[in-house]
Amino acid sequence: MTATTLGEHLAAAPFTLVMSSGFFGFFAHAGVLLALEDAGLAPARVGGSSAGALVAGLWASGRSAAELRDELARLRREDFWDPGLGAGLLRGERFRHKLEQTLGARSFERCRAPCFVSVFDLVRRQVDVETSGEVAPALVASCAVPGLFHPVRRGRRLLVDGGVADRPGLRGVAPGERVLLHHLASRSPWRREQELVVPRRAGMVSLVIHGLPRLGPFRLGDGGAALERAREGARRALDAELAELHEI
Repeated sequence: MTATTLGEHLAAAPFTLVMSSGFFGFFAHAGVLLALEDAGLAPARVGGSSAGALVAGLWASGRSAAELRDELARLRREDFWDPGLGAGLLRGERFRHKLEQTLGARSFERCRAPCFVSVFDLVRRQVDVETSGEVAPALVASCAVPGLFHPVRRGRRLLVDGGVADRPGLRGVAPGERVLLHHLASRSPWRREQELVVPRRAGMVSLVIHGLPRLGPFRLGDGGAALERAREGARRALDAELAELHEI
């Protein structure tokens, strides 16, 4: 019996791409999307938390992975650095403005593929999954790391980073859905574990790429290296047999 590779598995039927939170891990997520794009594998549905939500939302809005790579190469700290008084260092207004300039479709309803974004409601202390309305404020909320960004107010809700309670970004996934999860296995600020457990569920393949540079607002210069490392890791994973695929 012929072994099935990850690429063949994804090509066999529609799949959902989920990307986890992980601070400035959006460079790595863009690299994985670029490898899928290189292989002609387009997800039927995308979503995630925080860094993963950012890339999912931009791609779903109509931007190609190659365009995201080019946008990230131009990213500078002043594009999102706007300190101001409030419950966090940054107001998030520059970040939202940058997103509005970069997005294709402005609403979830106009996206080329269904997209879901995890956010955390501070008032109700629970995860909400955003699937409708304006994309930009949902992405800003999902990326609003407590202490770094001000919470985002949407109606009566006060929203912050979806990774607070949904680090993998899987809350928007239905049982039995065919999923490729790109999981950033970095230490979580919300948990005590030194190593995060890689999520497992029926119908899902979890991809972890090791050796990614540590990034942050003062280490954007290594973003290109993270993107290319993730792209190459994902390429190798697509050619690997499913039975042997664990981490790259």
